Amino acid sequence: MSAGDRAAASSARSARRGVARARPVVPESPQALRDWAANIAGSAPDGCVVTDGDGTVLEVNRHARRLLGSVARELVGRDIRTALPLQDPEGRSWWDCTDPWGGLRTRSGHRERLLLTPDGDEVLVSASYLRRRRSGPLAALVLALRDTAARRRIEASNAMLVSTVAHELRSPLTSVKGFSSTLLRRWERFSDEQKRWMIETIETDADRVTRLITELLDISRIDSGRLTVHKQPVDLAKAVRGQVDRMVASGHDDDRFELSDDEVLPEVWADPDRVEQILANLLENAVRHGDGCVRIGLSPMTEPQPAVRVSISDEGPGIAPENYPLVFGRFWQGERRAGTGLGLYVVRGLIEAHGGLITVGRGPYGGAEFRFTLPAGVPEHLL
Repeated sequence: MSAGDRAAASSARSARRGVARARPVVPESPQALRDWAANIAGSAPDGCVVTDGDGTVLEVNRHARRLLGSVARELVGRDIRTALPLQDPEGRSWWDCTDPWGGLRTRSGHRERLLLTPDGDEVLVSASYLRRRRSGPLAALVLALRDTAARRRIEASNAMLVSTVAHELRSPLTSVKGFSSTLLRRWERFSDEQKRWMIETIETDADRVTRLITELLDISRIDSGRLTVHKQPVDLAKAVRGQVDRMVASGHDDDRFELSDDEVLPEVWADPDRVEQILANLLENAVRHGDGCVRIGLSPMTEPQPAVRVSISDEGPGIAPENYPLVFGRFWQGERRAGTGLGLYVVRGLIEAHGGLITVGRGPYGGAEFRFTLPAGVPEHLL
């Protein structure tokens, strides 16, 4: 095999190992090592502290200086174990627990943990152990530090979600339990009309619980990027009329809904179940928060790409412009504080999963108007 063939074979083997397994090459000369550390720390998006193989701090970037405060001023040139004595919430020394310089030399780092700085501040810390050869001694240590504010926001959001779900589930489940127990124990005492009313109430509350659970599952899929849509040809005008018929059948006046679908619409490929979910959420939102007529319009679009635009407006008090950025977030409920505040968050996730866009603004009659688009035309993989 020629030298060129050997080089090509070596490159192929390296490619097969994958980029994710590649490790930075740590220079050996002191000056090159300092320059390398400065480059690593300078390009890090979060706080970063780099040491040599003995634990002497070579570089601290500005994000780390902001997180560590006064401690960061005296880090460079000192042993990181004494200059930055990190502790876990139980008061144990993180350096003694992890010991990057001892133990197995096959270790590549330490996953992120919540630790305490010498000033008592909380910081999220992870470590990468860099070696010049497999199972060799530590050549450099790269410490990544992150503020806990983002984590606290996530924890607060999750706590609010649990609280909201518990509150929303308690009322319908109490109703279901109460009516079902009453019917079982005193069936003979009620007239057929009373029995029917109680059973209908049980069914309504059961549907409410099912809808909430569906929203929670969708939120989980949206947040984790696992939401999938199964596209097929959908007649949007027919889907809108079907949702309006359901609203009328549930007790709303027929003349409260005004549908404008006179234009010829291009073919839309979408998930029929998800489209129904989007329309049901927006129509219920318009009925709940608005007054008077609910107007639904469908029109074709050509720019920036072929699509169908759907608008749903009401005649209510509307939404203040400063709240427009908040409408599609979790738990936003408006002034009337109705519902869970999760429906519009799910609607936006479903529309974006189709490649569409949703916006909110002022309607032609003063209320809120939601406008969303769904791309038109046959998907590329079917052409």
